[in-house]
Amino acid sequence: MPAQIPPAGAPALPVSVQDGVATLTIRNPAKRNAMTPDMWRRMPAVLERLAADPAVRALVLTGEGGTFCAGADISALREGDAESRGLAVAAEEALAAFPRPTLAAVRGHCVGGGCQLAVACDLRFAAEGALFGITPAKLGIVYGASSTRRLVSLVGPATAKYLLFSGELIDAERALRTGLADEVHPEDELDGRVAAFARLLVSRSQLTQAAAKEFANGAGAGPVPVERVAYWEERARESGERAEGVAAFLERRSPVFTWPLTDG
Repeated sequence: MPAQIPPAGAPALPVSVQDGVATLTIRNPAKRNAMTPDMWRRMPAVLERLAADPAVRALVLTGEGGTFCAGADISALREGDAESRGLAVAAEEALAAFPRPTLAAVRGHCVGGGCQLAVACDLRFAAEGALFGITPAKLGIVYGASSTRRLVSLVGPATAKYLLFSGELIDAERALRTGLADEVHPEDELDGRVAAFARLLVSRSQLTQAAAKEFANGAGAGPVPVERVAYWEERARESGERAEGVAAFLERRSPVFTWPLTDG
């Protein structure tokens, strides 16, 4: 899939796909990559298209330039608070449900709706100067129930309450300690590390990743339904992934996993 290049400077969500890795960029340079209502509205469709592309085996979400995302465009809140928040939650849920591994590459500010999107990713790699925060308490906004629960499942109740009660920003090192970030790297090394890890994800079994993502995302919601366990056991028997993995190990070569995620 070739890169989609909107007019320079316009708020947009440009996408490129290379070597199995899709890169979705948040772009709104006039407002530190704040998400406009149209950007929120478009994100689920963009993700749906990428999910349907068999060439995509991993997704990187990042911001253009030196900022990940400064949150929602505050000026839009005057136009329709409930509608804007509903669009943000829909985009967050679409990102959380994306069937391949997702990785947020965070530099600069990752605030409000930007942090909401980063939390919806499977993993978050940050530059040393990154700042994280969730700021509805500064605006008198009730943060969404599903968004709050996702944050709590990631960082625990105490850190979630600190972020939500205070609206304060925390640095990358604290984000790493609390589980909000998975890795922190010098600014000039972040892109290389993200690219290397994304390539690693592409080389692994999509079958393993898809089952693990479903089971992990449901952790804390009770036992995994027996029909889903049976579904993945059947996929494992049919796929040949285990045979390829074992053969590659014994032959001291890299495995070639071919199972495609097309349903489930």
